[in-house]
Amino acid sequence: MRRRTGMSLVEMILVLALVAILTALALPPYATVRDRASVRAAATASVAAFDAARALALTRGRHAAIRIDTAAARIVVHTLRDTTLRVPLGTSWGVRLAASRDSSAVAPDGLGYGAANLRLILIRGAAADTITVSRLGRVSRR
Repeated sequence: MRRRTGMSLVEMILVLALVAILTALALPPYATVRDRASVRAAATASVAAFDAARALALTRGRHAAIRIDTAAARIVVHTLRDTTLRVPLGTSWGVRLAASRDSSAVAPDGLGYGAANLRLILIRGAAADTITVSRLGRVSRR
């Protein structure tokens, strides 16, 4: 007499059904965590772009301009005619970008130059983060 080893088809279907149910329960929290992580990473990269613009203005002794392209969800740093940094927030982290202004500038002394405060809002799913750049160039996250 042979001993039976392995699983029957019914047992296999039950195991696969259990795995499918557990996966379906785990997906919504995973999506929320992924959205928050993407927004946090994009916010960190945005703050780094403003810091880089300030450092460029100080080291080169020239104005640095920061352009915010909300349609492409991208931040671009310029010094004179040179594009020195591009931060593609939409393609890298899948975030949408809203801004109160389309540009900011940093003077050669490292202070903000020109108009009023700038507010950036980074959004992905239900997650959002706000970055505020003061008129003097101070960058803060909330």
